[in-house]
Amino acid sequence: MEPEDIAFYEKIKVPAPTFCPECRMQRRLIFRNLRTYYRRPVEGSDQEGFSSFSPDSPFKVFDSKYWYSDKWEIDSAREYDFSRPFFEQLKELMLIMPWIANYNQKSVNSEYCANSFDLKDCYLCFNSGYSEECYYTTDTLHSKSCFDALRAEGCELSYELFDCEKCYNTFFSSHCKESSDIWFSKNLIGCHDCFGCVNLRHKSYYIFNKPYSKKEYLEKIKELTTGSFSDLQKVQAQFKDHALNFPVRYYHGLHNNNVIGDYVDHSQGCRKVFSCQDLEYCHYCQLILFMKSKDSMDMSIAGGELCYEVEEFGGYNSKFCWFGGTSDLGVGATEIQYSMNCFDCSSLFGCVGLKNKKHCILNKQYSKEGYEALVPKLIKHMNAMPYIDSKGRVYQYGEFFPAELSPFAYNETLAHEYLPLERQESLDAGFGWKEPSEKNYNITMRSADIPDKIQEVSDTISKDIIGCAHEGKCNQQCSTAYRILPQELIFYRQRNIPLPRLCPNCRHYERLKQRNPVKFYSRECQCKGSEVGKYVNVAKHFHNTEKCPNTFLTTYSPEKPDFIYCEQCYQAESA
Repeated sequence: MEPEDIAFYEKIKVPAPTFCPECRMQRRLIFRNLRTYYRRPVEGSDQEGFSSFSPDSPFKVFDSKYWYSDKWEIDSAREYDFSRPFFEQLKELMLIMPWIANYNQKSVNSEYCANSFDLKDCYLCFNSGYSEECYYTTDTLHSKSCFDALRAEGCELSYELFDCEKCYNTFFSSHCKESSDIWFSKNLIGCHDCFGCVNLRHKSYYIFNKPYSKKEYLEKIKELTTGSFSDLQKVQAQFKDHALNFPVRYYHGLHNNNVIGDYVDHSQGCRKVFSCQDLEYCHYCQLILFMKSKDSMDMSIAGGELCYEVEEFGGYNSKFCWFGGTSDLGVGATEIQYSMNCFDCSSLFGCVGLKNKKHCILNKQYSKEGYEALVPKLIKHMNAMPYIDSKGRVYQYGEFFPAELSPFAYNETLAHEYLPLERQESLDAGFGWKEPSEKNYNITMRSADIPDKIQEVSDTISKDIIGCAHEGKCNQQCSTAYRILPQELIFYRQRNIPLPRLCPNCRHYERLKQRNPVKFYSRECQCKGSEVGKYVNVAKHFHNTEKCPNTFLTTYSPEKPDFIYCEQCYQAESA
């Protein structure tokens, strides 16, 4: 722990953690079911709902509108029992109170999307917002007519994107900004009409980093975009080898100051943060994309100010919370500890499913004076009688919820995406595992039987149930089968793109392979002067022909084949 970590713990009056940062992140993400959804009955609706809680879950599940309404009331107030550990009592309260089937606010014709808001005509979009006519996307904002994207913002008419911003008509590309008509490219800024290119700035009519005239380029593109799946696989392999000939910057991000992390934008004074934006002096945080955050540690998904160990929770001076905060995504929840699924509240301890309440403990209302007198006694009791899980891990005051309290199995959650485990590994760790449910459909077409060229595909394919090429044998939550929607087929035909051979879940996991893991390694800049591998520097560097002396923390592991440049060397080459 760094000195500033200790100072932060003292400031917010919590003990130092007994879990390392990676295990703390894993424990929080076990409570985040992002993409594993089920059809099931939900209270408050005559129709089946789209829910993160499986049909055999013991938790009460309500339709979202019904949950937010005043049409239900449950007498859930509990007297604190000093003869039992705190987390045992909290778990009982979790089973009493209802849970929202699916968080999908202010969306239109997008009922099969989740953890999202302000969507229109979208399908299977997760953790996304302000988008229209998007399909199979995750972490997508302000986009339109995009298919199969992960971490895309302000993009349109694009397919198979990863970490792209303000891109138009862009396909099979990653880390591209403000570019259009791009194919199979990586790390382009301000470019258009490029194919198979890496690290270009404000260029056009390039193929595999070689310039062409406009006429030559357009003729060549017709030869390269045949609509054939076999040709697509060859180009993907060629581009993968081509990209390894160019240096990569040691982290991904823009407009940062004094930041150690990856996929970080518009932040300052942060350490070991991942896939975040708009942070100030926050450490050990992940996936904070929708809310400005300040002076906090160990947050995932949401954020706030002076917060610690929170997940999907936005607030001020709140600790050890999961799912909740304010209903309008603003910072309004204050002074909340060890609470779940509570909105627009303040001064809570150990509460579940409350709205517009304050000074409550185990959902029981107290006076301000009574609340403030009892909370210190609860903290003392949590330390004197800690919760011990099935694997012997001790949970006193100062730790996030035990993984055993999560309603989800490990392979249903984001923890499995960021820190994947095999079934037995998860069970041995006490995290649980969800076996695939029995499917009630018959596959009518194998993926191997899809015509090679998109031009050969019949309209009737939208009626077929296609078997995923992985056949459920992977560790990627394979759904074993999928459909091609009519609007998908139109999109593929218009852009001469062959049909996918994997189900949406497996396609998502294949995109995840482009993302670095949430692990940091101490590395040296690999710039050795004029030449590294097959790449020759185009600019003079401050270290001349000698090896660069700079070191840094990076998510690029030493085993990766990429050669890594420090900020100075990378910027010299990008100038």
